[in-house]
Amino acid sequence: MDTIDSIDPSTGHVVEAVAEATAPGQVAEIVAAAAAAAAPFEALGRGFRAGLLRAIGDELERLRAEIVALGMRETALPEPRLNAELTRTVYQANLFADVLDEGSYLEATIDHAGETPMGPGPDLRRMLTPIGPVAVFGASNFPLAFSVPGGDTVSALAAGCPVVVKAHSSHPGLSLLTFRAMAAAADRLNAPTGLLGIVFGTEPGAALVAHPGIKAVGFTGSLVGGKALMGIINDREEPIPFYGELAGLNPIVVTEGAAAARGETIAAGLVNSVIGSGGQLCTKPGLVFVPRGAAGDALVAEAVRLVSAAPAATLLNARISESYRSTNAALDAYPDIEVLAEGGRSTAAGFTVTPRLLQVDASRLHDQELAECFGPTTLIARYGADQPETALSGLPASLTGTVHAEPSETDRIRHLSTLLKEKAGRLLYNGFPTGVLVSWAQHHGGPWPSTNTLHTSVGTTAIRRWLRPVAWQDAPTEVLPEELREDYPLIPRRIDGRLLLPR
Repeated sequence: MDTIDSIDPSTGHVVEAVAEATAPGQVAEIVAAAAAAAAPFEALGRGFRAGLLRAIGDELERLRAEIVALGMRETALPEPRLNAELTRTVYQANLFADVLDEGSYLEATIDHAGETPMGPGPDLRRMLTPIGPVAVFGASNFPLAFSVPGGDTVSALAAGCPVVVKAHSSHPGLSLLTFRAMAAAADRLNAPTGLLGIVFGTEPGAALVAHPGIKAVGFTGSLVGGKALMGIINDREEPIPFYGELAGLNPIVVTEGAAAARGETIAAGLVNSVIGSGGQLCTKPGLVFVPRGAAGDALVAEAVRLVSAAPAATLLNARISESYRSTNAALDAYPDIEVLAEGGRSTAAGFTVTPRLLQVDASRLHDQELAECFGPTTLIARYGADQPETALSGLPASLTGTVHAEPSETDRIRHLSTLLKEKAGRLLYNGFPTGVLVSWAQHHGGPWPSTNTLHTSVGTTAIRRWLRPVAWQDAPTEVLPEELREDYPLIPRRIDGRLLLPR
């Protein structure tokens, strides 16, 4: 059986064996246990689930020092980044507990029996219910917030779904540590056995997705990996939802006015957004439209200076490091793309790469097949008066689209916003897309190929992915969920067409 090793990315060396790849029979047992836990977990209600999420957050907080130390060793991410990510992870667990307390996510709706323009109508009561056991794939670049204890997991638990996590091979030790923390919190509350499960290994992950007991899949990762899992799902007898957060260029457009007013400030923010966390963020800006002329030249010159001074970056694993090098080699092969700057190089072993700043004429973008470069590289596209609108129209969709403009450029802002709205799920103004706030209003998604879903993977409405609607017609009170019973006062409900707030 294959051993799952913990590797130090700064050296490329194995530090310890963490686990063995999960055997096919074990995968089946884990999913069966999750399926058996589904009904008891749902029956415990929203209050229990809210308490569980808060207990998980407390346990992760209790282990903060151990989690951060192991995370630094397994990912080469710096201590401030991992501490901030753990804070976010604990926060989002508590936020989904608040979602449960508030209750509007259920969309509880009651239409009493009575006369309608269509004739006599029955008593109808509808709300969202858990979809069943969920498979969650941990992400390499967010070993906490998008991994074992991350947003997919806590939103699925909030929905009332058991979760089986596929641990990411980049941080198996951290995956196991955080899984045990979550399991300990569940055990203290006497949660149903099998509520949480974990599998290790690529083939076991595929078997997990193929298992008929799994009712939905959450994935954050590469387009290639997402397509592979979608293929497995397409071969299942029962199709299930696949929620993939995949890839994108995340274009930024700098107008002439913004370049003239604050070009150096924009350059500093841009470079920080590109090289932060080694450029290993799904929202990293990979394509930046900068106007031709003196103001654009000054912006680019400052970006060149900053990238040239940037240190080498240690990436998360060998696959990402190899992909970064091959993608840059492909970019270098295009005759229209020039290298403007390269940062520090390292002679050390491990998965260390050089930050890079490239440039192309925006009119030549359609002559190359641009793909996401995961790591600390970005491409500046210089444009004239008839661009970047023409170039934007031909780009693939992304998670984000950003405009840097001055208040006086109202018409330009409006026009660019219209174009970018068709290409992205989150529009930003005079900011940078890295850093995704976990909140009630957040949307982290976009048209294909950035995602394959209309839902978000960040923010409170991420819970919607793990729910399905059920309607009860002329049902006796005893079979109704408590939220649909006549005098339940604790959540917002729409009754006979009117939205009524809790009393």
